[in-house]
Amino acid sequence: MEIVFLGTGGGRFNLVKQIRKTGGFRINGSLNIHVDPGPGALFSSLDYGQDAGKLDLIIATHNHIDHTNDAGLLVEAFSKYGKKNGFFIGARSVIKGDYKGDKGISNYHLDSLEKYWIAEAGKPLSLEIRGKKFTIMPTKVKHEDKEGFGFVLEMDGARIGYTSDTEYFEGIPEQYRGCDVLILNNLKPNNDGVPGHLFTDTAIKLVKEAAPKLAVMTHLGLTMLKAGPEKEAARIEKETGIRAISALDGMKIDAASLSVSQIEARRGKE
Repeated sequence: MEIVFLGTGGGRFNLVKQIRKTGGFRINGSLNIHVDPGPGALFSSLDYGQDAGKLDLIIATHNHIDHTNDAGLLVEAFSKYGKKNGFFIGARSVIKGDYKGDKGISNYHLDSLEKYWIAEAGKPLSLEIRGKKFTIMPTKVKHEDKEGFGFVLEMDGARIGYTSDTEYFEGIPEQYRGCDVLILNNLKPNNDGVPGHLFTDTAIKLVKEAAPKLAVMTHLGLTMLKAGPEKEAARIEKETGIRAISALDGMKIDAASLSVSQIEARRGKE
């Protein structure tokens, strides 16, 4: 199983400037899963040789545009020209709408799917898709979207954790213990007083207590990019004793060996 990062940028300023892409990431194994397909997810898939037509499942963890924007486009890619195909797991706010009535995916695209599920923190989903069994445990977050979630995915003998957007809170590390890879949305290097997101000091606390084999920073905001995310990842590793890296657009991680490689963008190469 492999993880491919199709966008490692986070925050509003990076979103509109696209210094880092915002396409989320893929988990490719016995099933192909796209997580949090923000703006540019389809373009990044094409750039990095990830065929959206071969997706089995989309996961959208909360109803913010940088996590859902391209969900409908990806459904178009794998829905076989109007034939129901593919699956979707989303927060209630994404599928049914938030308190304002805004949704992250249209009814048209939901109707194009074989099936979809609403994920709620603490309620595990043990699923079988195309004969392949896997388990996803939605985890609690503390973020603006109160119905959002992170998750721990168990598939192909690997255990992948993803915090999604959240600040640190009591009990968060326990949710991710035993992970081979823990993907952290570490937006900022320092606490700027804006709640709802991890910054490096709280990422250190989380990694130290959760103790994954590998910690991976993504969803990097403008201040993080200016500070140097590789430097912040090195600080996490130094203070926790756990291997930590900062993801790059196009980075690929083997979930078994934890080896890291880089996919060269294809656009402009033809």
